[in-house]
Amino acid sequence: MPVKSYRDLDVWKFSKELARDIYEITKRFPQDERYGLVQQIRRAAVSVMSNIAEGSGRRSKPEFMRFINIASGSLCEMEAQLLLAVDLGYVDSKAAGKIIANADRISKMLYALYQSLSKTTTPVTEYQVPSTEYA
Repeated sequence: MPVKSYRDLDVWKFSKELARDIYEITKRFPQDERYGLVQQIRRAAVSVMSNIAEGSGRRSKPEFMRFINIASGSLCEMEAQLLLAVDLGYVDSKAAGKIIANADRISKMLYALYQSLSKTTTPVTEYQVPSTEYA
């Protein structure tokens, strides 16, 4: 199906959900992390959805692909920070595992979108979302 807006992309919807989950879980971090790890992990999570949106808005396929790469990097950054939070005892491993599973799904979706964009000649304003199953 043709996509007219980043808001139509499942990867953006899941990324927004991930950011909400990160905000929720970081509410329980110690007060002394408010301006440290909490800000960093939240910023990285929000960066994923933001870069998908910004790249889409550039109306240039190479630019969109570049922003998808940036979103992927932010996703890895968020995951690394979440793993540190587990090590520090701020997050239990079960809650982190759920978020990491969602991050893995988003990572696969970003890769599929990148691949789809790299193979098509369709303008970015009417790009096709790959119909691949994202486990």
